[in-house]
Amino acid sequence: MIAMTLAEIAEVVAGVLGDPADAATVVRGPAFLDSRAPEPDGLFLAIAGEHVDGHDFAAGAVAGGAAAVLGSRPTGVPTVLVEDVETAVQLLAAHVLRELRLASPVLQVVAVTGSQGKTTVKDMLAVVLAAAGPTVATYGSFNNELGLPLTVLRADPGTRFLVLEMGARGIGHLALLCRIAPPDVSAVLNVGRAHLGEFGSQEAIAVAKGELVEALGADGVAVLNLDDPRVAAMASRTRGHVRTFGRSADAGLRLEAVELDPFGRASFDLVLGVERVRVHLRLLGEHQALNAAAAAAVSVALGLGLELGAVAEALAAIGTLSKWRMELHERPDGLVVINDAYNANPDSMAAALATLARIGRQTGRRSIAVLGEMRELGDASHAEHLAVGELARELGIDTVIVVGEGARGIGEADDTALFAGSVQAAADAVRNNVDGTEVVLIKASRAAGLERVAEALLADGDVKEAGE
Repeated sequence: MIAMTLAEIAEVVAGVLGDPADAATVVRGPAFLDSRAPEPDGLFLAIAGEHVDGHDFAAGAVAGGAAAVLGSRPTGVPTVLVEDVETAVQLLAAHVLRELRLASPVLQVVAVTGSQGKTTVKDMLAVVLAAAGPTVATYGSFNNELGLPLTVLRADPGTRFLVLEMGARGIGHLALLCRIAPPDVSAVLNVGRAHLGEFGSQEAIAVAKGELVEALGADGVAVLNLDDPRVAAMASRTRGHVRTFGRSADAGLRLEAVELDPFGRASFDLVLGVERVRVHLRLLGEHQALNAAAAAAVSVALGLGLELGAVAEALAAIGTLSKWRMELHERPDGLVVINDAYNANPDSMAAALATLARIGRQTGRRSIAVLGEMRELGDASHAEHLAVGELARELGIDTVIVVGEGARGIGEADDTALFAGSVQAAADAVRNNVDGTEVVLIKASRAAGLERVAEALLADGDVKEAGE
């Protein structure tokens, strides 16, 4: 965040000061939402939600070190008053980014989207680019109309790379995010079935994802997955240069010779022109190889002069990414737990189940899948859950535990599946079916709260990375 007085902030967001005497108060820290973790000299966003009104916690945020508040009613502490806080913080973020670009012409904005994998690729880029310069990247999946401005406002005059994960729940959403933070490089990973209920079709999802490359100027670069026909077709929708990645022989940066160790960790070659490097990932799942190729392609597109070997070394050093995403742990008695409870859609569910089945075969362990609901699938929900159950049966998963009514369709494909009506019941069901020689996958959409199953299983004693 650049230092701004409340008077300057009020002018940018078309707001007014709650008390004119506060005009000279200076905000130097980032904007934030959680009053329990105030940013020193930061700007607290007082949002009136359905169940909690942030204005009630504004005084506490300032007492904890924040400089001021952005809200829609007086709070008794220095406040800029606006009609809509979300719109105001978008205006503020757009202004700050423009000022940062003027102050630092080398600042580059990278935008990443896709139906799955965007958080992982964003996290990979944050690690790779940090070796080339100060990097600010989206926390977790703060990728919407509120989360993205919060990330932008964490940047300061020293920031070299701003890596933004961008999510969409409808056509026009990414266009809005790109108006707040116009990208220099836009990466589109895939067009899958996540949020199918909101979009209605994959074709509509492709229209929305393509807004990311439409936002590029003539000097921008679109990084596209050539293996996905809907993504490859976006090359015609951008004014910028096009770079591609994938397994295809025509990809600019190719992924070749993928191999997996017994725990599903990928080794592979990245090929760029005449250059070929071998990469050994510590991350779990064959799909991570393509994510790594995407991150490498973006790094090359930025024109940093980074050797592909340096990119490979940075990727190989990554041990963990955002929490609850294919986290691999081993209990003292040998039980292996894969915590992938942060999110789920039909494509990511299939990838996770394939990884579970492979680990089971390679290590001789019984495989157990604890599966909850995939949200936002609309009319396709029952069919997609049924397909997950059928896939689990085809892959030979030994035990499937279905958690919650929303996921019941998974069990309809396998009459041996166990049903658990709650998270606690699911944890108990796993405990009753393991002796330490199994590998357990836990996966569902975030709202299901299945990370608590993993936490319960790992609560007894210290854990380590499996395969150490």
